[in-house]
Amino acid sequence: MFRICGCDDSRLLSPGKKNERRDREAKLKLYSVQGVHEYWIVSLLEQKVEVYRRSQGILRLTLTLYRQDELTSPLLPGFSCVVDKFF
Repeated sequence: MFRICGCDDSRLLSPGKKNERRDREAKLKLYSVQGVHEYWIVSLLEQKVEVYRRSQGILRLTLTLYRQDELTSPLLPGFSCVVDKFF
């Protein structure tokens, strides 16, 4: 897990195959309860980034981005990254 730019409200995870279920279920629920505003899961196998954002009090899947897409965040003004750079 990485914290982005020291933001306490963002998390970036790149789960291994074994951890994928835990990251999508247990950690997602935990981070939602803890008030995290944005949570990214990077899937190396599928080469995509899932972006979960807080909506109506819980984290919900908002975007699924693929290699050619650009990742931005309202929590990180001025940040942008082509998803391909994660791989």
